[in-house]
Amino acid sequence: MDNVQNTKQRFGIIGNDPQLNFAIGKALRVAPTEISVLVTGESGVGKEIFPRIIHQLSKRKHGKFIAVNCGAIPEGTIDSELFGHEKGAFTGATQTRSGYFEVADGGTIFLDEVGELPLSTQVRLLRVLENGEFLKVGSSKVQKTDVRIVAATNVHMLEAIHKGKFREDLYYRLSTVEINLPPLRDRKGDIHLLFRKFAADFAQKYRMPTVRLDEKAQALLEQQPWAGNIRQLRNIAEQLSVLEQERNIDVHILKQYLPATKANLPAIINQKEIGGDFSSEREILYKVLFDMKADLNDLKKLTHELMNTSSMDQAKAQHEGLIEKIYGEKSTEEEPYQLQSPTTATTDQQAFNDRYEYAEEIEEAETLSLQDKELELIVKALERNKGKRKAAAAELGISERTLYRKIKQFDLDK
Repeated sequence: MDNVQNTKQRFGIIGNDPQLNFAIGKALRVAPTEISVLVTGESGVGKEIFPRIIHQLSKRKHGKFIAVNCGAIPEGTIDSELFGHEKGAFTGATQTRSGYFEVADGGTIFLDEVGELPLSTQVRLLRVLENGEFLKVGSSKVQKTDVRIVAATNVHMLEAIHKGKFREDLYYRLSTVEINLPPLRDRKGDIHLLFRKFAADFAQKYRMPTVRLDEKAQALLEQQPWAGNIRQLRNIAEQLSVLEQERNIDVHILKQYLPATKANLPAIINQKEIGGDFSSEREILYKVLFDMKADLNDLKKLTHELMNTSSMDQAKAQHEGLIEKIYGEKSTEEEPYQLQSPTTATTDQQAFNDRYEYAEEIEEAETLSLQDKELELIVKALERNKGKRKAAAAELGISERTLYRKIKQFDLDK
């Protein structure tokens, strides 16, 4: 326990929550080894401190410590950043460049937001973890590196594996030891301690008296859900320190700086219980549109078969079934198909061609509708989050890098 307290003082960690103490103790035990570590927890809980603890208390403490934010590097350049590239490997590669794994040889690499890595990069990273080998982009020469990898993520990794966004073998190599940090709402006893520390820091920074909370304000602070965790609490402490002339903060003043809590929220239903795997109405809408597109593709395929098959009665029945499924009405034709003369067959073929072209028009309309809906969702998310792309990406359920690509695609950055 003494080692845990000493570590808190050394690295500026505030709090006495048992879950936090357990996580620190776990980091202390794993630090002297060469084991890969995965730090998990919600955004804003302070995951970035633990890789530094592990590095500073390891045999590699005199080696380099490199922190890489995997979510902030564009997908097209992340391989070059991590593994380096040869001159001429791609447009703009005017000289050979060493990647982080080469530079950090003998030290530690901290891969923050590792859940955002592209699948192609995950394959390269797995090779480094397995045998310490990597290839520069544009090179066929295998290079060796001796680095310890500590990763962190706020993504639910097992869910990401189930959706095919993260390799299962890489997850188990990264998470030889997993350290989970509790959210701030589960550390109620630490909330006021953290606020006092932040208030004192900002008072010193801005050269003004420290703000203090009365008892009711303290109780209100502990009741908050803290979706942004420690980062959100720190922001509120800074706002109060800078904006309020009154240094004694009561509950009425504090309420002005806290986000409004929504009452009567709908109950969260287990997705498995309702037989689906959709996380939002947006995904349900997408599925409906995709199903409609699949039905139209089936209609086109059947139309081609209908023009070339000798079994006209059977084809007509199938055709009417699809027409009824898609448009909600039956075909008005009552007479069965007969073997026809060349003139009559030509007329019927033209009719089928007209239907085929109509199906194509509907499919194009559905495609445009899907694109318009996607644009509308992105614009609304950006408006709700006041242009903050990271928050908008989180609301949409996509990575920030994907949102940047969509913004460029729809020319929304003007």
